Amino acid sequence: MTDEARLAKSASHKMATLDSGVKNKALEAIAKALKKESAKIFEANGEDLKNDCPDTLRKRLKFGEDKLKDVTDGIKSLINLPEPVGRTNLHTTLDDGLELYRVTCPIGVIGVIFESRPDALVQIASLCLKSGNAVLLKGGSEALNTNKALAEVIYNAGVKAGLPDGWLYLMTTREDVNEMLGLNSYIDLIIPRGSNEFVQYIMQHTSIPVLGHADGVCHTYINEFCDPQLALKVALDAKTQYVSVCNCTETIIVDRALESTLLQQLVIELAKANVKIYGDDYMADRFNCERVGNWHCEYLDYKVSIKIVDGIDEAIDHINTYGSGHTDAIITENKELAEKFMQSVDSASVMVNCSTRFADGFRYGFGAEVGISTSKIHARGPVGLEGLLSYKYRLIGHGDIVADYAQGRKQFKHISRSITE
Repeated sequence: MTDEARLAKSASHKMATLDSGVKNKALEAIAKALKKESAKIFEANGEDLKNDCPDTLRKRLKFGEDKLKDVTDGIKSLINLPEPVGRTNLHTTLDDGLELYRVTCPIGVIGVIFESRPDALVQIASLCLKSGNAVLLKGGSEALNTNKALAEVIYNAGVKAGLPDGWLYLMTTREDVNEMLGLNSYIDLIIPRGSNEFVQYIMQHTSIPVLGHADGVCHTYINEFCDPQLALKVALDAKTQYVSVCNCTETIIVDRALESTLLQQLVIELAKANVKIYGDDYMADRFNCERVGNWHCEYLDYKVSIKIVDGIDEAIDHINTYGSGHTDAIITENKELAEKFMQSVDSASVMVNCSTRFADGFRYGFGAEVGISTSKIHARGPVGLEGLLSYKYRLIGHGDIVADYAQGRKQFKHISRSITE
């Protein structure tokens, strides 16, 4: 593992200097190679699917024509995005002829540990490529064969298109991960995708910076001033469109003013979709459903908690108390309440009259994502290209020395310039 990390570090220095043409050419080559080698990839995925696993996990694990189209579409969207490296986002004239610039640059070597979805490997690899980073990948053991096939195709296509040796490496064992956690001389950032307990374990066992993605306890709050049909449509999509992902709604909050109208229809529609309801005392008594055992629960299944509240303040308090800071939505026609919700809910994504399932790097126009960050430092929400960049300061002078300013012979001007100058 140390040798692979050392090679990745060397590759990262070369990746940082690649121009946009080389990177986009590599992305095009990877998309073509994935299609060309699809039979090999599907065969490997078939081997993984032979293992016994729950239906929700099987859905995440399956990599067929639809997932292939999704990942290649994601690669194409990345190609069309502007070059992220080398952008100037600050320009200050410190004094005449002494110019300071802040310029975006890659982070370096990124280690990403992700769950059972093989399509995540393609998304992560392509994002790291576009942002000029080398990447170490570790997927779930249940997708080992698929991940090996994908990594081989992506790596070889990238190198053939001009990327340096070692730009991507697939770890295959837990021992690799444990060894990686100690390689702070070579790895610049770790991004774990998994349960909150798993993320905490990673944070506690490494000195490498960690971009944590906690669990996705997302809420949809149906306010009394909603459009009922719109509310039902959005809430059902948020819960049932794809249940085994972190931006799926796990708790639906309903204003008590709607208990004799919309609530009844909501329960009926959820039942039609085979969603099991867990409720508060009111829900349990009225609809004979099981009581919620834990409001901070990520089901990742056809299950949902329903909470009845007396208005927006109670809804916001519940979300900030039991949510995970991931994604939360309000359904309302009252603009003032919508604005209050967006300001008050402490989450990476807050939404009005739309499904929590929109919290996604591809849907946000980032090309793809390496994960959702609930952190408030460096990157928050869907982590796309911007989250995989750092910056450096470039100071250009003409024989300038600090002594002139320390001794009062010169004065700083600190003139902020337009970044287009």
